[in-house]
Amino acid sequence: MSDSPRDKMNRLGANVTVDFGEKFASSDLFTKVFREGMSLVEETASYLDGPGRRDSRDLPRPVSISYATESMRLTTRLMQLASWLLLQRAIKEGEMSAKEAAEDKYRINLSSLKGGDKMQIEEGLPDSLVDLIHRSHRLLDRIRRLDQMLSNEGVNTSPERNVVNDQVSQLEAAFVRPGTEPKR
Repeated sequence: MSDSPRDKMNRLGANVTVDFGEKFASSDLFTKVFREGMSLVEETASYLDGPGRRDSRDLPRPVSISYATESMRLTTRLMQLASWLLLQRAIKEGEMSAKEAAEDKYRINLSSLKGGDKMQIEEGLPDSLVDLIHRSHRLLDRIRRLDQMLSNEGVNTSPERNVVNDQVSQLEAAFVRPGTEPKR
């Protein structure tokens, strides 16, 4: 009969390490974030290729320049996020290990992307574009927190800390909306 990790930990008095990257990539939580991210990419592309083109034609010149700038930033941000999500999916599907994905050549630099809290949106931009920008920033913030958790996975922790509880707390912080309580 095979022991569970918790049984082994109790029996041996040892810390059992769970590979969070591998577990996260195959979780329902990842599937939800992946679908949300890819859906936002598709929705943005559809808007910018259709209604967004019509919306931008009617804008005054200074706002039109802001529209072009913000739409480029939005597209860049979403392509970086999609790359991160596709990398995690490659882990999920066994195309690469979490360790391989952490190598510098595969690393997605999320820190170079502008965060939502620093964003100044030009007044007069179409509401649809502003909504897409805000949603992309919320997704960026969530993925940054997840990426931070994944990159801190190999950090040595003291035996007094409960690493599993720490990770659950980080997940709750990443996915529980402010003002709501997590489901237990």
